[in-house]
Amino acid sequence: MEASSSGITQGKTKVFRAVAKDVNILFDELEAVNSPCKDDDSLLHPGNLTSTSDDASRLEAGGETVPERSKSNGLYFRDGKCRIDYILVYRKSNPQTEKREVFERNIRAEGLQMEKESSVINSDIIFVKLHAPWEVLGRYAEQMNVRMPFRRKIYYLPRRYKFMSSFIIHNKDTFFNNATRSRIVHHILQRIKYEEGKNKIGLNRLLTNGSYEAAFPLHEGSYRSKNSIRTHGAENHRHLLYECWASWGVWYKYQPLDLVRRYFGEKIGLYFAWLGWYTGMLFPAAFIGLFVFLYGVTTLDHCQVSKEVCRAIDIVMCPVCDKYCPFMRLSDSCVYAKVTHLFDNGATVFFAVFMAVWATVFLEFWKRRRAVIAYDWDLIDWEEEEEEIRPQFEAKYSKKERMNPISGKPEPYQAFADKCSRLVVSASGIFFMICVVIAAVFGIVIYRVVTVSTFAAFKWALIRNNSQVATTGTAVCINFCIIMLLNVLYEKVALLLTNLEQPRTESEWENSFTLKMFLFQFVNLNSSTFYIAFFLGRFTGHPGAYLRLINRWRLEECHPSGCLIDLCMQMGIIMVLKQTWNNFMELGYPLIQNWWTRRKVRQEHGPERKVRFPQWEKDYNLQPMNAYGLFDEYLEMILQFGFTTIFVAAFPLAPLLALLNNIIEIRLDAYKFVTQWRRPLASRAKDIGIWYGILEGIGILSVITNAFVIAITSDFIPRLVYAYKYGPCAGQGEAGQKCMVGYVNASLSVFRISDFENRSEPESDGSEFSGTPLKYCRYRDYRDPPHSLVPYGYTLQFWHVLAARLAFIIVFEHLVFCIKHLISYLIPDLPKDLRDRMRREKYLIQEMMYEAELERLQKERKERKKNGKAHHNEWP
Repeated sequence: MEASSSGITQGKTKVFRAVAKDVNILFDELEAVNSPCKDDDSLLHPGNLTSTSDDASRLEAGGETVPERSKSNGLYFRDGKCRIDYILVYRKSNPQTEKREVFERNIRAEGLQMEKESSVINSDIIFVKLHAPWEVLGRYAEQMNVRMPFRRKIYYLPRRYKFMSSFIIHNKDTFFNNATRSRIVHHILQRIKYEEGKNKIGLNRLLTNGSYEAAFPLHEGSYRSKNSIRTHGAENHRHLLYECWASWGVWYKYQPLDLVRRYFGEKIGLYFAWLGWYTGMLFPAAFIGLFVFLYGVTTLDHCQVSKEVCRAIDIVMCPVCDKYCPFMRLSDSCVYAKVTHLFDNGATVFFAVFMAVWATVFLEFWKRRRAVIAYDWDLIDWEEEEEEIRPQFEAKYSKKERMNPISGKPEPYQAFADKCSRLVVSASGIFFMICVVIAAVFGIVIYRVVTVSTFAAFKWALIRNNSQVATTGTAVCINFCIIMLLNVLYEKVALLLTNLEQPRTESEWENSFTLKMFLFQFVNLNSSTFYIAFFLGRFTGHPGAYLRLINRWRLEECHPSGCLIDLCMQMGIIMVLKQTWNNFMELGYPLIQNWWTRRKVRQEHGPERKVRFPQWEKDYNLQPMNAYGLFDEYLEMILQFGFTTIFVAAFPLAPLLALLNNIIEIRLDAYKFVTQWRRPLASRAKDIGIWYGILEGIGILSVITNAFVIAITSDFIPRLVYAYKYGPCAGQGEAGQKCMVGYVNASLSVFRISDFENRSEPESDGSEFSGTPLKYCRYRDYRDPPHSLVPYGYTLQFWHVLAARLAFIIVFEHLVFCIKHLISYLIPDLPKDLRDRMRREKYLIQEMMYEAELERLQKERKERKKNGKAHHNEWP
C-alpha cells in the first residue's frame, strides 16, 4: 500500500526519499498555474439537502483519483473542484464575532480559500470549509519538512547555493494525500493571529475560549457501499479501511498498517502497530500458559498432595473465624486443593521465568519493529518542531521573561523556586491519593474479616459451607466497583495536579498527566491483589493468640488449601470484568451518543422525511476523539500488560485472556475510529513515547513480584524443602510425587481446643465428627505442639522453609535479570537488513550530491572557457 522507501523504479529513474528542508520543490511547468477556486464567503448558503451522496472518491491503483460524479458529494467546495481540507464550526449566536472575523481575514491572507455553509437542521450552526491551494501546500510542506519522493537528478542553483530536486508530481490534486493536506492546514491555523498581541495566536486558543465549537478534517465519504468491494472496489479509503480492517469478519487478518497511517497519520498508525505486535507476541505466552494449566489438569490424579487432602477425613481443621465458623474436615477442601494444583504445579516456576524473558523479548523486538516502521514511514530523521508554549503557562508567567536559547526570542519564564514548590505540592497530592487507595484496601480487608463470620452463620447451606469463597468473591466485586469509582476521581485529581504544576509545553503536560494517571490507576487496580498475594494469612498469629485489627477483628486466614486460590479469583474476576467494561464503554458510549443524535434529527424533521446530510455535518454529528488522544487506549493496554506479567505465576491463563481480549480490541478500536469518531488530525510520532519506559518498569517489577509469589504465596518452596529434607526421599536427591508422602500432615500443626480465647471459642464443640467433643484441631503452620517445652513455638522446619524462600527470591531475581540483560545485549535495536538499507540510502544521497557538485563545476569551467578566463590546474 505504500511504496518502499528504499527505492522505486520510475521509468529509468530511481526514486528515493529526502527531507524537504534540504531541497526546494521545483514545480516545473505547473508552478505558475493558479487554482480556479474562488473564495466567496460573503454569501452564506443554506445547507443543501440533496447535495450529498454516500458515494465518495473511487480508488484507483495510481492514487486517489476522483471521478466527476462524486465531486459534489460534500467533500468539495460548491464548484466541485476545490477539495475540503479542514472544517471549522461555530454558532452565529456566539459573541466572539470580532475574533473570528480577524482570524478568517488572516486565513485568507495566508492563501487558504474559504467557503461557508449553514447546518441542515440548525441555522445557528455555521460550517467554515477550508481549502489549501497547491502553492500554499508546497510552501508549507517545505517548512514542515514533509518527506516526499524525488528524482535522482539534482539541480543546483548557484545564486542560492541550495540543492533542488524535481519531485515526482503526476497530479497536483493527489500529490499530497488528504491526511497530509489536513495536517498542513492545521499547521497554518495554529500560527494565525486573531487579535493584536504576541500571545493572541492559534486555533487552539479560539477553541478554548469558545470562538469555534469544533475543528476537524473530513472523513472521505461513507464507510459503507451498496456494491461489493470484491466486484466494484472500494469507494474511498474509509470504505477500504472498514472492509479490510474495521469489519469483524477480518479479525484473523493482518492489519493494513500503511493504509491506517495514510488515513489517520503516523501517531495512530504506531499505536495500532504496537497493539498488533503486542497481540502477536501474546500467542506464545498464551500457548505456554495454557500448557501449564493443561499440565496441571493431566497431572491432577497423580498429585500426592491433592490425594492426601481428599483422603484426610480424620483431620479436623480449626475454625477460620471467631465463634460462628465451625470445625471442618480437611477433606472438605478437596475441590480447592485440586483447583490450586491447576495453577500451582511443577511447571509454574518455568512459566514465571519464561514470562520474565518474554517481556524482555517483546520490548527488544518491538524496538526492531519500530525501527523498520519508522524507516518505511520516513520517521528516522524526523524531529518534532520547537513546541509552542501552553496558553495557561503564558498567562501565568507573562510578566517574567527570558531569552529562549534555541529561538533567541523572549518567552515567559517560571522561576526555579516556584517550579519546585509546585512539584512538592503535586507530589504531596499524589501521596495523599495513594493513601486513599490504601484506605480503600483497608476497608475491603475489614469487609472480609467481618463478612466471613456472617456468611458462616448464613441460613443457606451452600453459602455457609463455602463462606471463605463467598467472602472472596463478593469482596472482589466490591473492590472492582471501588476501582471504577476511584478512577473517575483520580482523573480529576490528576488534571488538577498537572495544571497546578504549570507545564511549559503540551508534551510536558501530557507526560506529567500520563505518569500520574498510570500511577493512580496502577495502584488502584493492583493494591488489593498485592494484599492477597503477600499479606493475606501471613500475619494472623495462631489459634489462641490471633492478631486483630484495632484489637477487635481477627485477621483473615487463608483457605486450608492455601492462599493461591484467592489470588486466582482476584485476578480472574478483575481482569474479565475490567476488560468487559472497557470494551463496552469504548464502543457502547459512542454508539449510544450517535444513536441519540440521529433520533433527535428524526424527531425534528419527521420520520417520513429522509434527511441527507453533507459530509461535514455527518462528521460533526459523530463523537470527537478523546480529549487526551490515545491516552485511554494506551493506558488500558499497559494495565493489561501489568496484569499479564506481574502476577502471572499465580494465574497462567492471564496471557490467554489478554490475547482473546486484544483480538477483539483491535477490531473494536478500528471500528470506533472508522465509524463512530470524527476523523482525528493526522500527527507524526517516532515511537510510543513515555509508555515504553513504563513497559520497561513493569517488566522489572514483574520479575520481583513473580519471585515473591512463587516463594511466599505458593507452596512450591515448602514442598521442595519437605521432599529434600523431611520426606521419605530425604538425602536421596529426589523430589518426585513419591517423595511427597506425608507432606500434608507435616505442614499442619496441632492446637489444643481448651487454649482458645473466650472470644474465639467456637459455638460447636466438634462432637459431630466423632460423637465426643474434640480435644485437638489442626491449622496451617510450622509450630510445636501444645505439650512441648515451648508451646506453639516455631519448629526447625519453619526456619528451613523461610531460608529456602529467601534464597529462592535472590537466586530467581539474579538469574532472570541476567537473562534479561543478556537478551537485551544480544538483540540489536536495528535489523541488519535495515541497517544496510539505511547505509545504502545514505551512500546514494552522497553520490547524488557529489554528481550535482561535479556537474556544477563542469558547467562553470565551460563558461570560463567561453569567456576566455580559463585557469590552469582546475578540478576536475
